Amino acid sequence: MPREFPIGLTPPDWLVRNLRSEQAPVNRAAVARAAIAMTLPLAIGLATDRPGYGALASIGALFGVISDTADAYRMRILNIAIPQLFGAVGMTLGSLVYGHGWVAVAVVTGVALVSGMISTIGAVASVSGLLLLLNSLIGAGLPMPGAWWLAPLLVSGGGLLVLLLALLAWPLRGGVPERTAVADTYRTVADLLAVTGDPDGYDDTRHTVTRSLNQSYDLVLARRTRQAGRSTELTRLLAQLNAITPVVEAAPAAHLTGKPLPPEIPSAVRHVAAAIETGYTGPIGLDLPVPVTETVRAVNHAVHHAASVVTAPDIDLRGIDDRLGRPAALRIRAARATRNVILSANSWRYGLRLALCIGLAQVLVSIIPVPRSYWVALTITFVLKPDFGSVFSRALLRALGTVAGLVVAAAVLSQVPRGWWDVPVMLLLAPLIPALAPRGYGYQTAAITPVILLVSDVLSHQGTGLLVPRLVDSLVGCAIALIAGYLLWPESWHTRVGDRLADAVADTAAYVEAAFGPDTDPAAGARMRRRLYRDLSVIRTEFQRALTEPPPMGRRATAWWPLVVAVERIVDVTTAARVRVKHGAAPPSAGEVSQVALQLKELAQGLREVDILYAVRTDLTGPAGSVLEPLRQEVAAARAITSPH
Repeated sequence: MPREFPIGLTPPDWLVRNLRSEQAPVNRAAVARAAIAMTLPLAIGLATDRPGYGALASIGALFGVISDTADAYRMRILNIAIPQLFGAVGMTLGSLVYGHGWVAVAVVTGVALVSGMISTIGAVASVSGLLLLLNSLIGAGLPMPGAWWLAPLLVSGGGLLVLLLALLAWPLRGGVPERTAVADTYRTVADLLAVTGDPDGYDDTRHTVTRSLNQSYDLVLARRTRQAGRSTELTRLLAQLNAITPVVEAAPAAHLTGKPLPPEIPSAVRHVAAAIETGYTGPIGLDLPVPVTETVRAVNHAVHHAASVVTAPDIDLRGIDDRLGRPAALRIRAARATRNVILSANSWRYGLRLALCIGLAQVLVSIIPVPRSYWVALTITFVLKPDFGSVFSRALLRALGTVAGLVVAAAVLSQVPRGWWDVPVMLLLAPLIPALAPRGYGYQTAAITPVILLVSDVLSHQGTGLLVPRLVDSLVGCAIALIAGYLLWPESWHTRVGDRLADAVADTAAYVEAAFGPDTDPAAGARMRRRLYRDLSVIRTEFQRALTEPPPMGRRATAWWPLVVAVERIVDVTTAARVRVKHGAAPPSAGEVSQVALQLKELAQGLREVDILYAVRTDLTGPAGSVLEPLRQEVAAARAITSPH
């Protein structure tokens, strides 16, 4: 039998959540790219008797590996090339102020402010801001070999080598990632249909469907913005994504019956997914059961529609509607992002937090001689990334991951002779970064630490003398990030997430009104539902991050968590009622709809005014047998949720 902890030694839930490993498949292509891109520059540097040059290029390749997170080839160009450009600018600025004392402190602090502000734009901008600051810190903390332009060129060259390796298969596999993503979305929907009626498996599977839909729409729509005209292939993929929406909408109605759907239905959807992945456009024989209820009829109709769209030989470009709205032109989005960064209080708040922490670190190492002092600020840069996760959790995992990585680094630096032996060691260590990174930040830190120390030893020849300073600097950086970047910024739980959840509840009220209004637009309703699920997915992620923090933040998140689930269920039952009306059920009266919407609006207003949830009396009655009866029950349950005191 497994040994149980004594009551007093049971680890708190927030600590268990932090240390839990995420389950993720190993991306073998990314592993191979990391091994080649980080080892090849080192080998070339040794062969040309310029090991320092090779080490700088390997650092750039490391940053390229960290940025290599996209599936679609065109998105890889953005994800890797743009951050490398910002990294080159950062390396140039840092190397120009190297050794200039307080001037270097001021410049790096200013770069931190800009880095933090642009990081709020989006994922690519966040990584770009990260590399801008990281490279400026390295340039300001290390003497760079050669002319001022050489180090930025070497670091960017290493990152672009990762991009080159990532694009090698583009001529042969162009469009395959997008097709695979859409096919995987269909498979997740099939899994959802297979668990209808199962209260335990349905919610988790629905969240998987939401994430998959978000990823697929992002891939397809992002690629379309870079096309001169409407690509037939991409329009087909968009039509296929739109076609699965009625199936997703019918799933809640089937789930509310409490009975599983016939297994032939999810099997048919998987059959359609295989046709998408292979590009098959011939006839598909769907073995669907004869519908005996309005719910099964709705699901059958939606699956038949999806299959007809997938196998249609021609696509009418005029008939395709972007369910999330077509993205604006790149020029317009860039101008909008710039305006938002300059005027947004959130961007200034994060930029100032990051600048304060980096400034404190630079002042500290300027007053107190610290070897390899730039490591303190590097640690802060990695830890103080709220868009990457909880700051508290990242500081904890950074410290633990560094200790684990130092154990490996100690063995390498003490036992492996310097020189050509570094090449096979790098060949073994580099693939661990993309292999372990998806499992969690602590695992990523443990994988990166020995690689960074190996490269640093090539530049400094300090051997095991790097170990203790590395540990001390990491702990100091984590402490500064926790104190100056976390504890001194009292952003309450209500401010961080309560308002966002309140907005989602208010949007749900608007969705209820639109779903049963006299002028219901199916396309507009689908866009509202997709945006709602996307917003709720973001909120769920924020709450899950907060659950990894210690009290009182984690305890508040635990108290609010049932309300997040309740709001998701409200959206589900609204969609289910809409599907039932579409397939023959009696529509609700305007009074019923208004009553439910009013209750949701009052709930949203209440969420903006409180930090601790309390029970709210709800009087929701209506005609027996109405399609809105399940919705009334869910709204009443949401308003009755209480927080433990």
